[in-house]
Amino acid sequence: MSGVVERLAALGFELPGVVPPVAAYVPAKVHADLVYTAGQLPFIAGALPATGKVGEGDGLVAASDAYGYARQSALNAIAAAASAVGGVERLTGVLKVTGFVASVPTFTGQPGVINGASELLAEVFGESGRHARSAVGVPVLPLDSPVEVEVVFTFA
Repeated sequence: MSGVVERLAALGFELPGVVPPVAAYVPAKVHADLVYTAGQLPFIAGALPATGKVGEGDGLVAASDAYGYARQSALNAIAAAASAVGGVERLTGVLKVTGFVASVPTFTGQPGVINGASELLAEVFGESGRHARSAVGVPVLPLDSPVEVEVVFTFA
């Protein structure tokens, strides 16, 4: 078993099935020794756990919940990348994460939300999971998802 497989098991994570594309793209694409994922939404068993904008107040998605959705998006990204390279044991690290947070104009906590993805990737990949990152606030995401995460992985 590879270190990634062992850490996933130790953390209690089971890789989900690859989320089918909702438009004209592939979930992940390989180039040289890199795997680029498409934007991954926080699907769980084929459904979004929440929709709407992140912020404080009635009818908004709490930042703490969005943090968890970013974690799920990162787990979905691992599954997509693993599928593209023939197994999670072939993934060796993370180079870059781009996280999008659908948020109200007054919300400025996008980095904290996307920490959910970054921290999960560091837990799973250890030191090789440390990465460059962007966390961007946007007015709306596909299917009204509160978060979306793209990841560039290395593999061998």
